[in-house]
Amino acid sequence: MLLRPFLQRLGLGGLLVAFGAVTPAVATKVTLAQAADGRWQWLRDGAPYAVRGVSGHQFLEQAAACGATTIRTWGAESLDDEVDGVNLLDRAHALGLTVLAGLWVQHPAHGFDYRDAAKVEKQREEFRAAVRKHRGHPALLAWGVGNEAELGAEVADDRLWQELEVLLRLVKTEDPDHPVLTVLAGGSVAAIHQLQRHCPSLDLLGINVYGWAPVVSHLLDDSGWNRPLLLTEFGPRGQWEVLHTPWNAPIEPGSVEKVMTYVASHRAVSSDPRCVGTFCFTWGYKQEATATWFGMFLSSGEKTPIVDAMAHEFTGRWPANRSPQIYSLKSALALDRVPAGTEFTAEANANDPENDTLSYDWQVVAESTDRKTGGAAEAAPPVIPDCIVGAPGPKVTVRTPTQPGAYRLFVTIRDGQGGACTENVPFYVLPK
Repeated sequence: MLLRPFLQRLGLGGLLVAFGAVTPAVATKVTLAQAADGRWQWLRDGAPYAVRGVSGHQFLEQAAACGATTIRTWGAESLDDEVDGVNLLDRAHALGLTVLAGLWVQHPAHGFDYRDAAKVEKQREEFRAAVRKHRGHPALLAWGVGNEAELGAEVADDRLWQELEVLLRLVKTEDPDHPVLTVLAGGSVAAIHQLQRHCPSLDLLGINVYGWAPVVSHLLDDSGWNRPLLLTEFGPRGQWEVLHTPWNAPIEPGSVEKVMTYVASHRAVSSDPRCVGTFCFTWGYKQEATATWFGMFLSSGEKTPIVDAMAHEFTGRWPANRSPQIYSLKSALALDRVPAGTEFTAEANANDPENDTLSYDWQVVAESTDRKTGGAAEAAPPVIPDCIVGAPGPKVTVRTPTQPGAYRLFVTIRDGQGGACTENVPFYVLPK
């Protein structure tokens, strides 16, 4: 009986199941209830449970160390991903994390036709198989039935909402011990009204929202939603919410602004008595508009100041070693049309809380041309060689590319202790 906690402290709890060291833990019954003070809360086997969530399943040890309690996935296939030699659910359980398990509802915007009876039935069977496979796992918290499935669909078209109720009811029938939710993109009064009208099986509502997350409570009030809410994604202002250059390049928020937006969104929504948890996005890295817009980590694995800020929100404490922070990135080429093959200076002003020695990496990258909607996977644009003149440091000389077009100048600053920060500015090279 002493083997389980010992291995879990070592981060090897998945081996308990893999090697049959002990009998796997039994499933936990999860419910939602309204407390005496009016706040909604999770109950796991009758005990209150706080959801401090991260969206994604990379860097799970860091998530647990930062005070997160729950991770979020989007599709059932992720539950079978191998993490540190065991499947995701086992690894999460070994680290003391629960999982909001996503079941991907096909989008009309991606060509799925809800009038096609064969496709609709196939999706139902896939849901049934996934729930039966994973419903008994002790790391399971709830089922996320769909993510932004209404994108590209007519909100007034009842077919999607009616089928969503079928899927919600199917999941609840197969697994009555875990709540079910669906996730809206940004949320709208019309979409919430459709859920209220067509989806009585819904236990709680998930909303993905970015720049205007602090006003989510007003949206819920206007729509008459008085049941539990999860903020299933929040983060920086999205590329659809910011100013664009004259050549239509979105201007990515700076490092300091991102931290402030994450903290403000988390605090504002968490204070609503309907809120039963928030999930910062994305706990990992991804290419979307740029390689750095939404990632809380770099592709090379370093954490950014956003991770530190969320650790402080979750635990009230800062990490032992904090990431450096960029306070300004200045260059005459920023946000301008400039000649090809011309040299400009660029300078980054940064600070490290522990005064660690900082290294600087500067790159010129082509503007992304593989732009998608709804968070779909994008191809990374190429790095342009031979644009940085001399040794990199806080101040460098940048030679603009010889080919005309849209580009970005990136600086990435690392502290050598697993922390980093990054910022970029767009510019446009004129034809000769």
